[in-house]
Amino acid sequence: MPLALLALAVGAFGIGTTEFVMMGLLPDVAADLHVSLPTAGHLVSAYALGVVVGAPLLAAVTARTSRRTVLISLMVLFVAGNALSAFAPGYDSLLAARFLSGLPHGAFFGVGAVVATTMVAPERKARSVSLMFLGLTVANIVGVPVATLMGQHLGWRATFLGVSVIGLAAIAALAALIPHDHAPAPVTGLRGELAALRSLPVWLALGTTVAGFGALFSAYSYVTPMLTDAAGFADGSVTLLLALFGVGATIGNLLGGRLADVSLRGTLFGGLTALAAVLALFPLLMSAGWSAALAVVLLGVAAFVTGSPLQLMVMEKASAAPSLASSANQAAFNLANAGGAWIGGLALAAGFGVTSPALAGAALAVLGLGVAAAAYGVDRGRTPGRGRLVAAHVPHEELAPAE
Repeated sequence: MPLALLALAVGAFGIGTTEFVMMGLLPDVAADLHVSLPTAGHLVSAYALGVVVGAPLLAAVTARTSRRTVLISLMVLFVAGNALSAFAPGYDSLLAARFLSGLPHGAFFGVGAVVATTMVAPERKARSVSLMFLGLTVANIVGVPVATLMGQHLGWRATFLGVSVIGLAAIAALAALIPHDHAPAPVTGLRGELAALRSLPVWLALGTTVAGFGALFSAYSYVTPMLTDAAGFADGSVTLLLALFGVGATIGNLLGGRLADVSLRGTLFGGLTALAAVLALFPLLMSAGWSAALAVVLLGVAAFVTGSPLQLMVMEKASAAPSLASSANQAAFNLANAGGAWIGGLALAAGFGVTSPALAGAALAVLGLGVAAAAYGVDRGRTPGRGRLVAAHVPHEELAPAE
């Protein structure tokens, strides 16, 4: 695998850290800025909104620009957003800075996935994408806990300064390791890029992402009360258990990349089936400490096995605009985050018990299987005799070593 994938992983590590660290810093931020905890929670929503808005928008308007330049520019915007967060004088300015920080998130992963696949042989495309996403999953094991501790001991502003330093390291790595892109600029323009997203297979692929990862976040958003109220863990143990989720996500991400290079569709169906099964068993697994810890790991594995297959499927279905489609998939992921948490909350509010969000997630995973099956049926109808889908092939671009 090219060393350039390390540069993408460093950027993903920084993005993953800043996305999830705010959850642990909310009490400190709320106290320092003299706002309520629910009001401080809007800072999480502002970041997610930035991802949803920025992912397709930035990918579309930069479609004619060298992807190497785009990646570096997106990381510059990321550094600026986090630095402004560190020096925000009040709540409103921090809210705007968090929105700015989220803008480059989806486009970076979207364009990065395309760059990753152009640097490897067709049979290694899924693995190249999974190695870029490795930075995101490792952030949940190392980056988020360390950044949270930094914020608790040095102040929350120090956390965002630290993330800015990670962003600067990513810029240096991207400049040094990502090859110069000498491919001709696309001639379709913005309207042509958007037109590439009008096909039914693209929307079915995006729908699979929303349902599949909505299943994850329906349960994960409420995993803390499950661990404390159902499994009986002390509050201080939850951070370690969430790190176990990151371990499971890392395993699932790497496993999904390898399996998807053999059978993309088979890996997707298998991952969604495993996710539905794990979530359906959550009420039973949360009855004891050891099985609850195992459930958290299995949840990470089952959910992130599907990450690389979904990314590649969307890129294949919109081959005329792979960067835009890949970025749109990141927007779909964040919609799944918000929608899954909302659906899990409905189950709790209805009085079905503390583990009911997991059962709601199991239903969403089954829905994801249905959408994926519909996408398979559409493919079969358009390409008779095609029994399986292997890793997507995005045409190689002529790349030269960085100067």
